[in-house]
Amino acid sequence: MSIQFEVMHKDIAGRVGRLTVGNKRIRTPALLPVVNPHIQIIPPAEMAAMGIEGLITNAYIFSKSADFREEALSRGLHSVLGFDGLIMTDSGSFQLSVYGSVDITNEATISFQRDIGSDIWVPLDIPTHPDTPRETVEADLTVTMNRLREAKELFGDDAPLAGPVQGGLHPDLRKKAGRGVSELGFAFCPIGAVVPLLESYRYKELVSSVMPAKEGLSSAACVHLFGAGHPSMFALAVAMGCDIFDSAAYALYAREGRYITPSGTLKIAEMSELPCACSVCRSHTAEELRSAPDKERLLAYHNLAVTQAEISRIRLSIQEGTLWDLVDERCRAHPRLLDGYRELLKNASVLEQSDRATKRRFFYRGDESCRRTEVIKFQQMIPRIQLSARSLILCGGPRPQEFEEVLELRPPFGAVPTELSETAPMGQSEVPEWDDAMLTTAFAGVEALLSSNPDCEVTFSATPELADLIRRRFPDATVIS
Repeated sequence: MSIQFEVMHKDIAGRVGRLTVGNKRIRTPALLPVVNPHIQIIPPAEMAAMGIEGLITNAYIFSKSADFREEALSRGLHSVLGFDGLIMTDSGSFQLSVYGSVDITNEATISFQRDIGSDIWVPLDIPTHPDTPRETVEADLTVTMNRLREAKELFGDDAPLAGPVQGGLHPDLRKKAGRGVSELGFAFCPIGAVVPLLESYRYKELVSSVMPAKEGLSSAACVHLFGAGHPSMFALAVAMGCDIFDSAAYALYAREGRYITPSGTLKIAEMSELPCACSVCRSHTAEELRSAPDKERLLAYHNLAVTQAEISRIRLSIQEGTLWDLVDERCRAHPRLLDGYRELLKNASVLEQSDRATKRRFFYRGDESCRRTEVIKFQQMIPRIQLSARSLILCGGPRPQEFEEVLELRPPFGAVPTELSETAPMGQSEVPEWDDAMLTTAFAGVEALLSSNPDCEVTFSATPELADLIRRRFPDATVIS
């Protein structure tokens, strides 16, 4: 029952794909809601009716449960939970991270997951807290890697095993772990121990942890971001190349009276309107929801519906090539998310290598757009542009007829030859009035063009307002206005 992952569409490092385990298949990106057998606020069968294709539960809880252990062993996990879709089981590592120890071995927890019919088994990795000293992180990582090797040796290469990637906040260790996991042949690779970062809004550090792990992992691996469950950060995570998420946030937040939106969380006690189109919000007023006897269950339904809708929105944006727009929109909902977005853009040259060549559009949404992969992709092509002996770069000024070749300044990309003006991404770009950031980036592209054509005579035709700026930036150039 090997794990197979097929990529159908790509944008940035995000993928729309199909994850197949045995006879179970789910679309990715996907959320696996966490289900506790003792507390099923939304029964798994009802989750399936909402479009949930897979879920995750805790094998350690099952193994210690007087109510469910023997039933799971005799009837199987899918029968006990009443769910026919994909079921992944955690090994007990979550309890290990919370309580410091568990009374189960690596071999025992994997064997139990196999025996109850789990679709994806997780070895007993060590989820080291991000703020742990490096020496401890290295020691814990060694234990984790040894347990992954043991799992492969005991259960074989065809076993549906997950290969968790640890390494704390140390990029070199995350990259090393990712490479090691892929070398061991794992096709399903959770990135672990990031929940403390998510809980404290440390999205910049999240990006600096995930990107090195991704760099080490095989590009064919399906990547699971352990414990990520709030829709506001899904787009950012998918842009890094994460395919699977899991969380109990839909239920935990409902228990606390918290109402999830794509950009954050509200307190139902303080709300006067329900700004959502789900069945719960369209059949209740805010006051009715607050006073409903089953308020927790209704809130959980809403929270899960909103989360699922965001997953669908992300899949659509990948297929359309507009994931950057969604990342930009979501990451402006909170300053710490914006930190994460800007950290992601520092990796744009790496992301460009996996990004698609053509997209539906390029919308300029501020300074951050200047560092997007589309701009990098065009400017990397600039040295291949060969100019005629006398060329004109139009910057909003008049167009004399005596020039052999005419280019147009298209911020933030640079000077674009007529032949390329309708190609991606320039032909699909929409920008507001030129600002300093986009002009600075465009002029950098012009400098690269002039450097690669040193024997050409280039003239700028600009508006009076722009002419002085061009003269200062290119003091040896001819400027007409």
